[in-house]
Amino acid sequence: MENKEPFLFIFSGLAGSGKSTLAQNISKILNAVYLRIDTIDNVLIEQYKFNLKGGESYNLAQRIIEDNLKIGNNIISDQCNPWNMTRLAFNNVAIKNNCKYMNIEIICSDKEEHKKRIENRGYPKWEEINKWGYEQWNEEHIIIDTANKTIEECTKELLERINNEKNRICNK
Repeated sequence: MENKEPFLFIFSGLAGSGKSTLAQNISKILNAVYLRIDTIDNVLIEQYKFNLKGGESYNLAQRIIEDNLKIGNNIISDQCNPWNMTRLAFNNVAIKNNCKYMNIEIICSDKEEHKKRIENRGYPKWEEINKWGYEQWNEEHIIIDTANKTIEECTKELLERINNEKNRICNK
């Protein structure tokens, strides 16, 4: 997949959906910079004892993404992105930098499978995830359901969908 201009792939979804694994796989395939919000959160909390109050990690990620888009790098951005406000903010980073972007939501529709994945990880707790707000999408986006599929099947499906969507976006 050859790019004439940088592309921002915005991965969103709840913890345990398979989002980070898929984002990492696609990042390798597309040779794109991989940026994970949880990594930024962990550094701010663990190393700097920073008390996160809101969008600090999202704001930092958007700045890093902007820097990379300016020098022509494709970006895979991996975050929960639960609100339309944050989704729009990432879209606007691409628009501001004259780049194409694609929103990709990763879900696990099988609640028992999703719960089992979370319990095997240990953090966050299933109860916490169910308390998080996750707004319905207001815009067109790719949805990949990882329930009852292997990561290889999901990666293949997502890559096909990305290629189809990219062709549609770039041929507008």
